[in-house]
Amino acid sequence: MKELSLHVLDIVENSLRAGATDVNIKIVEDSKKDVLSIEIKDNGRGMDEETVKKAIDPFFTTKTERKVGLGLPLLAQASRATGGDLAIESIPNVGTTVRVWFQKSHIDLQPLGDMARTISALVALHPEVDFHYTHVRDGRIFCFSTKELKEKLQEVPINNPLVIDWILRFLRENLDKLDGGAERWES
Repeated sequence: MKELSLHVLDIVENSLRAGATDVNIKIVEDSKKDVLSIEIKDNGRGMDEETVKKAIDPFFTTKTERKVGLGLPLLAQASRATGGDLAIESIPNVGTTVRVWFQKSHIDLQPLGDMARTISALVALHPEVDFHYTHVRDGRIFCFSTKELKEKLQEVPINNPLVIDWILRFLRENLDKLDGGAERWES
């Protein structure tokens, strides 16, 4: 995968296949510490300790349609290429947390990609799931929650094309603002 946002999409799809109904995605960019970190936490089925150990093996997968699982191994490789690493914490019947970090200034760091499109696509495809997205860039914080938005929309489906278009624009505008002053934006 050429962009980290596609890795995020892949991991979240794994979460959803594991029955997650609540997914938290957090991205932290810290220029002073020279770190980019991504955390994806879900309330899916979780994994036992043995499965967690196998999860970054490209020849292990729980999927029946193919015999390899490249998502986590490729992400681990991408992080290690920059001096970072990947860690997985999981508890059966509770959920899983995937944390990955990168040296932000490293020449081999893949671009973050279009997180606004990734989040809006996830919402469009999985309206039943509550997504919480937090993006921190050098101390400036943006938070977006579909749970809060669903409450405001009341009877309007969150995957209505007009709502998805609004979500995409809202995310892009507010992620662009993270380059500005030290404020906090929430949906």
